[in-house]
Amino acid sequence: MKLKRTAVVTLLGVAGLALFADPVLAQGYDSTTEELIRSLNTQLLYMAIPITLLVEGILIYTVWKFRNNDDPKPTKENRRLEISWTIATAVVLLVVGYASYGVMANEYVTGSESQVDDAVNDDAVHVEVVGVKYLWEFNYEGENVSTTGTLVLPSDTDVFLNVTSDDWIHALHVPELGLKQDAMPGQHNVIKTQITEEDTYQLYCAEYCGVGHSQMLGEVEVVSQQEYQDWLDDQRNSSSA
Repeated sequence: MKLKRTAVVTLLGVAGLALFADPVLAQGYDSTTEELIRSLNTQLLYMAIPITLLVEGILIYTVWKFRNNDDPKPTKENRRLEISWTIATAVVLLVVGYASYGVMANEYVTGSESQVDDAVNDDAVHVEVVGVKYLWEFNYEGENVSTTGTLVLPSDTDVFLNVTSDDWIHALHVPELGLKQDAMPGQHNVIKTQITEEDTYQLYCAEYCGVGHSQMLGEVEVVSQQEYQDWLDDQRNSSSA
């Protein structure tokens, strides 16, 4: 019984400490969205490792201790033990749920059209992303600029991607930035993010959409705000020429 009590107390202690554990790797990310998602994964990993070691340790100890028992007896009812591991499991699930909700409810992970409406008059960049077999179209709202293949965005600025489709189901996916959203005909799904690193990132279609699916690629080019404004001016001038 002493071993069982120790195991339960340890499990509860691990779950409690996980509430206050800060991910060590929460730096060096390329976007706010990626940072939130990967930090959550890291925090859950920190919780899972000690719990796994504890459970496996008890299992190995039990197998070793009773390895020569040729006449095993049925396990007797132990309400205290059952209540203890039920409470421990509930605590772990509550911790996981609390940590997950804090990330999944964040506006940089779960976007909505109401956020777009609230940000109409601010300095955020709004781009309609349209999946068309088998390419991506980018319409910069309020700028009279449209491109295909390459999505140019400014760094350190809120960006709203209004994702839709012109034919059937596609999915916008930029793994390095932690961005993924379905592109549905007649429906707009919003991604809000802020990219912190100037670089070029690969864009994919993550939903099988036909024979040209593997070729439905693009790029996200992140530049400084001044370079972004210069690029917009160049696009307007070239379209009016």
